[in-house]
Amino acid sequence: MDVTLRFFATFRDAVGQKEVGREVDPGTTVGELLSALEREYDGLEGELLADGEIRSQLNVLANGRGVQYGDGVETELEDGDTVSVFPPVAGGASDAVVPNTDGQ
Repeated sequence: MDVTLRFFATFRDAVGQKEVGREVDPGTTVGELLSALEREYDGLEGELLADGEIRSQLNVLANGRGVQYGDGVETELEDGDTVSVFPPVAGGASDAVVPNTDGQ
């Protein structure tokens, strides 16, 4: 079966490209795929899974749907699926302006 993997932000840097095609065996799960990616790419090692589960701040989509809200790591892939992997996102302004609340 052929699946497409899409990587974003720091994961794209770790893999070296935004999109990768991959052949997987029938019945392959998202967890098995993520585990294989951690072994294959040094920059992903320990970044995708923790104790066999998808890391809590990570977003993994199969065909646009968050796998965490379904079968998680047990989500079985099908031929032609697209798996997207988004790293945790943090942000905000470091020079945030705090409004004056004392009425002046």
